[in-house]
Amino acid sequence: MEPLKHECGIAMIRLRKPLGFYKEKYGTYAYALNKLYLLMEKQHNRGQEGAGVGVVNLTATPGTEYVWRQRALGPNAIQEIFNAIGAELSEAGLENMTDEEAAGMAPMIGEISMGHLRYSTTGKSGMAYVHPFLRRNNWRSRNLLMCGNFNMTNVDRLFESVVSRGQHPRLHSDTIILLEMLGYALDKENHRIYRKYRDELNHSYYDHKLSEQIEKELDIRNVLKAAAPEWDGGYVICGATGSGNVFVFRDPNGIRPAYYYIDDEIIVATSERPQIQTVFGVGRHEIKELQPGEALMITPDGTPSVEQIIPQTSNSRCSFERIYFSRGSDSDIYRERKELGRLLVPKIIESIEGNMSDTVFSYIPNTAEVAFYGMVEGLEDYLNEYKTERIMTLQGDGKLNRESIRKIMEAEVRIEKAAIKDIKLRTFIAEGDVRNDLAAHVYDISYGCLREGKDTLVVIDDSIVRGTTLKQSILSMLARLNPKKIVVVSSSPQVRYPDYYGIDMSRMDEFIAFKAAVELLKQRGMEYVLASVYSACKRELAKKEGEPLTNHVKNIYAHFTDEEISAKIAEMVRPDGMDIEVIYQSIEGLHKACPGHPGDWYFSGNYPTPGGIRRVNRAYTDWFENKDSFH
Repeated sequence: MEPLKHECGIAMIRLRKPLGFYKEKYGTYAYALNKLYLLMEKQHNRGQEGAGVGVVNLTATPGTEYVWRQRALGPNAIQEIFNAIGAELSEAGLENMTDEEAAGMAPMIGEISMGHLRYSTTGKSGMAYVHPFLRRNNWRSRNLLMCGNFNMTNVDRLFESVVSRGQHPRLHSDTIILLEMLGYALDKENHRIYRKYRDELNHSYYDHKLSEQIEKELDIRNVLKAAAPEWDGGYVICGATGSGNVFVFRDPNGIRPAYYYIDDEIIVATSERPQIQTVFGVGRHEIKELQPGEALMITPDGTPSVEQIIPQTSNSRCSFERIYFSRGSDSDIYRERKELGRLLVPKIIESIEGNMSDTVFSYIPNTAEVAFYGMVEGLEDYLNEYKTERIMTLQGDGKLNRESIRKIMEAEVRIEKAAIKDIKLRTFIAEGDVRNDLAAHVYDISYGCLREGKDTLVVIDDSIVRGTTLKQSILSMLARLNPKKIVVVSSSPQVRYPDYYGIDMSRMDEFIAFKAAVELLKQRGMEYVLASVYSACKRELAKKEGEPLTNHVKNIYAHFTDEEISAKIAEMVRPDGMDIEVIYQSIEGLHKACPGHPGDWYFSGNYPTPGGIRRVNRAYTDWFENKDSFH
């Protein structure tokens, strides 16, 4: 119901044949750009604040550009970028060029292409923060083009580390700092090879020969292994040197996703799997997942390899990717989302006291639709079991006849589309109650889809995070249908803790579950717990680097059952005079539905890295010290 911002999406393409091959087979030198455009558009769900494209040409002659970049801001950034590229190529007369001219002169045409979609999770915006980032140098092997889907939790320490080496980052952001760290390691790798031939071969290599040898021997593994051990966070980082070394590198906990495909014409990497399947027409089993701590690396001659750069520390693949962020067109995600809906059926049946005939089932468009299908299938299974038991009972009593069977078979799951997403209303022009009134009309309702005062309405959503939209828009809108009761079902567990690995929710006061727990503590005269947790968090933050850390915010929730918090949430979002119940998925149900993605810190508080634990303690102390301003 409440859209979350998520950083980000990547796409990388490495051509393995000369440009003329793609012109002859596919009719255009811009084959890679066309495919990159499709990969980016089909990952548009991952970023709508900005986008960027970078290209490296490995056959350009000195005096001509060989690293290009186009970036734009806003939800239409992809279209703007490729319109601009198309105009440049048209002006240059690309399609009338010879193979040699296209390879050496055409703008934005090259063997290496990368694209990036951005959602800001740091509160910082503007072109200065749009990927890809570029580190320029007169030596091709020292140029670095970089983009990524990442958020570092120890950015302050990394900044200090970079500055202590004498570097001067131009911005205090994790993107700039990672670029500086990788650039520093890249310089060292260049120097290593330079010294080897300068010292060992007694100056027998001229400078231009040394440059060629450096480009030939540069080992991107050394660059990654030198920089990455200091990083704490979730990341997939894509990079390319001006001389043709390419890498896609995933964090050792596997927090952020990455997939790749290789054949004799092309190497592709993206944040999601279905986009590769669709754009290149390949089967899912031909696409590989980049494992935690691994890097896909490509040499300047187009030879790929996949190697473990950092040992895998844990499997913390993000479960929110499966619930919400990744597109449901992935076969595994589609199945998992259906299972999340199915697993909620026992709680739903208990809530409606088994009264299916007086219950209407719906969903809040549109990301909950797949979970809705799973819920309906589970309800149908329940009804089939009920029908079977009724028939067997009547048969045992000798009362089974055509009429009794017909009556039993009439029982069905009543499905209606109760809510319809209307136009995106421009509520920014209003404030306060006026803004809330306008927000209530973001959704429209299907009048007459239930019996007023008699039917219970069950609506499923993929997540209930802040509760604002639920209270100000969804429930006030559904209340106009005048149901007997509304049951709001979340296919995800209660979101209790901030994320620091790439999802835009970092403050304690954002979460309706946290607000509910605080209100319960106050109601029960347990406000001392708030102060106690604050003191514990302050002690935790005073610990030195490397000391074991504890998430003390867990103690806010430890005094209540999940059901008690859910009941309080229902009370907090309830429109006047309406009977509301809120049902959440259990963490156990989440793990059962998504067994390969156990990263659940949003719900459990079990952060996979020390930086996450430190920052959640910091988030609570910030809330406590300013809590009066949150009321």
